[in-house]
Formats: sequence, structure tokens, C-alpha cells
Amino acid sequence: MATATETKPKAKRAPKKVATAASATEHKLRIRVRAYEHKILDLSVKQIMDTAARFDAVVVGPVPLPTEIKRWTVNRSTFVHKDAREQFEMRIHKRLIDILNPSPKVIEALTNLNLPSGVTIDVKMV
Repeated sequence: MATATETKPKAKRAPKKVATAASATEHKLRIRVRAYEHKILDLSVKQIMDTAARFDAVVVGPVPLPTEIKRWTVNRSTFVHKDAREQFEMRIHKRLIDILNPSPKVIEALTNLNLPSGVTIDVKMV
């Protein structure tokens, strides 16, 4: 039997992970591509992937993000006929591409890329 003076052994804590110099220098170029039409979006993503592959960059993706859907309901008539309504929706398709440790040549090639209208690109260095 254990007496009041005896204590239980304490559990050992796991050592904390320390960031190494190799992980601190690892940069990532995160590209978010958005468009209303998925076919144009996929062609733009393919063009970005081909450009990155031309300069031997390590590419992760494209990762399909959830489609943002905006919906509106509007009366067909201006004053009467409340039951007659129309419903509209706008879909925004999204993709995510990560380029690991991009070289300056890759960044320059991506900035000079000519993409179709209607495609929005957000580039962020992470």
C-alpha cells in the first residue's frame, strides 16, 4: 500500500522541437488562382505548372479548393406577383499551387506569364 509520504513518479516530457537552419531557409511560393469558368481556370493552372516545370521547380498541386457559390433571389415582377421569382448564382472556382524553393528565374517567368482575362492570381511568399 502507498502511504501519504510516497509520491507517484512524474511523467517525462517530450523534448521540444527546435527549428533547424535547413527548415528556416525553406521558402514557398503560394499561388491561389480564381476564375468563374473551370475550363479557363484549369488551362491557366496547366500553364503555370508548365512554366514552373520548365525551370525544374518542385511543384505541389494543383489543389482544388471549395467552390464559392453566391446566390440571389429576385422578384420577376416589380410590384405584384410575389410568388414569381428568379434565382441566380455565381460560382467562383479556386485552385492552390505551391512552388517549393523557387529560383529567381521561376519568379520572373511567372510574373511575365500571360493569362486569359477572368483569371485572378494571388501570389504570396510563405
